[in-house]
Amino acid sequence: MQNKIKDCHILKLISGREREVSFHTPGHKADFCYGRLFPAADMDVTELSYTDDLSSPSGVIAKAQADIAEIVGAKRSYILTDGSTSGVFAMMYAVRRKGKKIIVPRNCHKSVWNACALLGLEPVIVQGEECGGVMQPPSPEQIGRLICGDQSIAGLVVTSPDYYGNIAPLQEYSKVLRGNGRYLLIDGAHGGHLAYEEGRKGYAGLYADIWIDGAHKSMPALTQGSLVHLNDLSLQSSLEEGLNIFRTSSPSFPVMASVEYSVKYCDFARESTEKLKKAVCATRERIEEIGYNVYPSADWTKLAVDFAFAGKDASLANEYLEKNGIYAEFNDGRYILFYLSANTKISELKRLEEVLAEIYGADGLNADCFTRAEFSYGENSSYGYLNAVNAEYEYVDLQNAAGRIAAANAGISPPCIPVAAAGEIITPQVIELLIKAPHAFGVEGGKIKVVRKYEG
Repeated sequence: MQNKIKDCHILKLISGREREVSFHTPGHKADFCYGRLFPAADMDVTELSYTDDLSSPSGVIAKAQADIAEIVGAKRSYILTDGSTSGVFAMMYAVRRKGKKIIVPRNCHKSVWNACALLGLEPVIVQGEECGGVMQPPSPEQIGRLICGDQSIAGLVVTSPDYYGNIAPLQEYSKVLRGNGRYLLIDGAHGGHLAYEEGRKGYAGLYADIWIDGAHKSMPALTQGSLVHLNDLSLQSSLEEGLNIFRTSSPSFPVMASVEYSVKYCDFARESTEKLKKAVCATRERIEEIGYNVYPSADWTKLAVDFAFAGKDASLANEYLEKNGIYAEFNDGRYILFYLSANTKISELKRLEEVLAEIYGADGLNADCFTRAEFSYGENSSYGYLNAVNAEYEYVDLQNAAGRIAAANAGISPPCIPVAAAGEIITPQVIELLIKAPHAFGVEGGKIKVVRKYEG
């Protein structure tokens, strides 16, 4: 396969070199015994005269990034080895002087909210409608009203696609924002594969000023391998400044090589991927024939099966799946999300269908009641996000937190979105959701961080 793909510059360098005497980092020195435990150790090098430097590339990394930009249609592309989070921080840093506020939809990843706190950007929270218990992207009209009403808003940062496969109306957002001199930033961590669709349909790069591709999520890259791309060259210096702040100074060469490979693999494998997409479409239809409802994802790599619709307990179903060797991306109490990629095998899809049919016919997995609390969110207050994250705080028992103002974000992980953002009033519905969530962030030992209440 490698010989059929356009030269992978970084991989070629680190896999074809002769072994040297190492008086440099990393400390494992690619020792023989260590290499038996970690076979990639020989490729785990650092910035040397014959390699390159990610912070100021001039060799193989520069060539790789130029190739990537050409393939995806970006003006500039930058490899990340710290996951999409470092890219989110860098792109928001790039526009931080363009306005004191930024529009943040409710379903943005927690890294967006954390960047707001760190960079002093006040999030203007906007929420879309719900469909099947899943939040939708906000409408272009909502964005337009916010932009026209506040000149201090730098732009919009939006997640597209999200974990459930919703793709935001990016073209309409772009028209509204550019018509008003604002920026469109897209966290496309779950959508890097869309660059290789026919016409790049739904791809962030068609519309964004800066965007993220999370290569490791839906492309064949190692975990933490990601990309940030630039279209508006007026933001280049500030984006690169942000990257130098937020990226590690010791990037992993194997991760970098895998990112370059993933882009060139997906570009090469378009025909086989189209065949797989047709198989996935057929799988969706057969799963619905069994008796399930499948969430209407606009992104073929997200297969979200609604177990509540089938009268099944999603947690028990997830346990059954794992006993049969099938591990999903997550179970939110209603949907189990099966995350696909161009490397998913048709035989694996068939096995999934078989086990789902077994679950549907098993009486012991029936749900006595709906097991996931409907998504609910904190109520607006006049306190403000930045005021709350910088305020004096205290921890209170989650069950006694109703009516208090959150001093930090708390939410469900995954999909890592806050249900109570800092500055919002915590409601009983939010408490119920956090208690029922299999995994939550912002809750420690049954306590939640709130703005301190002063008596007297």
